[in-house]
Amino acid sequence: MRILNYMNLYSHPVQLSFLKDRTDEFVEVYHAHQGMELLYVHEGNSQVIVNQQIVKLAPGCLFFFRPFQLHRIQLKLGPGSRYIRSLFVFEPSKLDEYLAPFASLRSFFHRLWKEPLEQAQVFEGLPQEAFLSLFDSYRERIANTQPELQLEEEMLFLISLLHQLKPFEAPQQRKDPLQLRSSSIAERVMGWVEQHYMDEFDLRQLADDIHLTPNHVSAAFRQKAGTSITEYLTARRIRQACWLLKMSDLSIQEVGQAIGLTNSSYFCNLFKKHVGLSPNRYRHSVG
Repeated sequence: MRILNYMNLYSHPVQLSFLKDRTDEFVEVYHAHQGMELLYVHEGNSQVIVNQQIVKLAPGCLFFFRPFQLHRIQLKLGPGSRYIRSLFVFEPSKLDEYLAPFASLRSFFHRLWKEPLEQAQVFEGLPQEAFLSLFDSYRERIANTQPELQLEEEMLFLISLLHQLKPFEAPQQRKDPLQLRSSSIAERVMGWVEQHYMDEFDLRQLADDIHLTPNHVSAAFRQKAGTSITEYLTARRIRQACWLLKMSDLSIQEVGQAIGLTNSSYFCNLFKKHVGLSPNRYRHSVG
């Protein structure tokens, strides 16, 4: 299973995919993108695993993922149902330049992009006809524009999308901790992994820390998240390794140790299996 899918935005800072039917070719995989990602659901139900939370998606929902934010989407389709989505991935710093004249809209974008998260990263119950009209209009315009004007049209679309999305932003108020819903077992496991992915994994220690038996916690996590604890842990470790390889001067061995894998050969083999490149080749790759 390929864990990470870094979409290359160096050659062109925007990748737009309108109304794509992904029913028959969808693959559930932990992945992250170099840029920011906006996912809008037209048809079908799914759930997202991100930021140690499991969030349901339905038609009319838009989910935003931050750069290099590890996530996994799982389909929940009934017989005869389809999964149709629009996906927009872009370099946020480039869009930020185009938003400079629009102070309020730029502030809204910054809240999505990099301010502390106080709620789930999803907009629910959006007016589907209005968003579909926007998508159809710009899909046609972008398809027919001259290459030298393509980026400008794409940025105008993203600005228009943010402008249409902004009124649906929830009040920026931190909820009283006593009013927060209790975390599911899966979310408690993901929180534990976030604190301990740099250590040698011990299922019994995890189970003890969240007051469950090892068998119970493993079964409950797989049932809710659709994957094993080991797969989720591996995804989190590899995502951190990618960041360290690009952003630090640590040696390959030190990167492995920093994510809880002290055997350098095992780390290199695991990294290549899931990323498609050796750690050294990934470090020196352009994308």
